Amino acid sequence: MRVGLCVLVLSLFGLTTDVSAEWHIKPFLGVAFGGDTTLVDVEDAAGGPNIVFGVSGTLLGDVLGIEVDLGRSPGFFESGNGRLVVQSGVTTLGGSVVVALPRRLSEYGLRPYFIGGMSLMRVRIEHLLDVLNVADTLPAVQLGGGVTGFFTERIGISWDLRHLRSVRGTLVGRGVSFGPERLSFWRATMALALRY
Repeated sequence: MRVGLCVLVLSLFGLTTDVSAEWHIKPFLGVAFGGDTTLVDVEDAAGGPNIVFGVSGTLLGDVLGIEVDLGRSPGFFESGNGRLVVQSGVTTLGGSVVVALPRRLSEYGLRPYFIGGMSLMRVRIEHLLDVLNVADTLPAVQLGGGVTGFFTERIGISWDLRHLRSVRGTLVGRGVSFGPERLSFWRATMALALRY
């Protein structure tokens, strides 16, 4: 049943359904940086570097594929010097189309890829002053790319850089902002790549 559903989904999106398609599972660790927001950022921390971790899963054919990505950046709105934000974080969940260099051209080296898709950003900020608290879910787009290389048939490393940007106001939640709620940032990660 699940295999049939995958074949149907791939057919609908015009993606390859040949037997050479492979799964890539990538637990990652990296940094979020270059943030910009209209949300109240009392510690002016959104633009600074912040740790990010998560996991992505990709079903990739010879050139095209689909990816699901889950990332978490705790302390996104905390500078470390201020005492105005008690707790904060940004969690992203996205789905993207992947376009990769054909496998036959990168069989023994790094395989570059590009991604583009939609994402949801869950933003939480807890201030000492409760009236400034934020709990928003923002729709976003993500664009980027990276390279993956394998040491063995199953294990490799991947480097990824992508930009996430909200596209309109909040879907669900409440927040304090200067104008419509908006958040964007870059994410650079390194991942262990597991191929199935």
